[in-house]
Amino acid sequence: MAWSKYIIASLLIAGCLIVAGCRVSYKFNSASINYDVIKTLQIDQIVNRAPYGWAPMQAIFNNTLQDLYANQTRLKFVKKGGDLTIAGEITSYEQFNKAVSADGFAAQVQLKMTVNIRFENKHDNKAWEKQFSATTQYDANQQLAAVQEELVTQMCKDIADQIFNATVADW
Repeated sequence: MAWSKYIIASLLIAGCLIVAGCRVSYKFNSASINYDVIKTLQIDQIVNRAPYGWAPMQAIFNNTLQDLYANQTRLKFVKKGGDLTIAGEITSYEQFNKAVSADGFAAQVQLKMTVNIRFENKHDNKAWEKQFSATTQYDANQQLAAVQEELVTQMCKDIADQIFNATVADW
């Protein structure tokens, strides 16, 4: 019986040492950039060219996009001549009825934002132009002005994530 306590204790200690010696590593930013080659990023001002728009939307989008790259990569931001270049414009910001209630009035309103992006990787000679969109809904009983900042902020984050994944992530 005494031997079994020592054996169990030895197995537990050995197990702890094995587990402590192992290292599991997770990388959540999923950026796949060769920093030996790609060192700089140029993000031009994404301007609001949507026929209908909300004035703060341009600043919210630009700040969200720049913050994402600043927090998820080690690239140095430059004004001109970046190894990677992102440019574009907000092309659409619209709302439309999503659902109708029993009384025939709108119950849900959908808000949609679309951004056209031009991307260039000078080292891989890769360039493309794509549109990215995000939508969100709000209750028709609410005024857009009351929920607009929160909804636009969420759509900007969604679109910035899509752009990040399309440009520097392995998605």
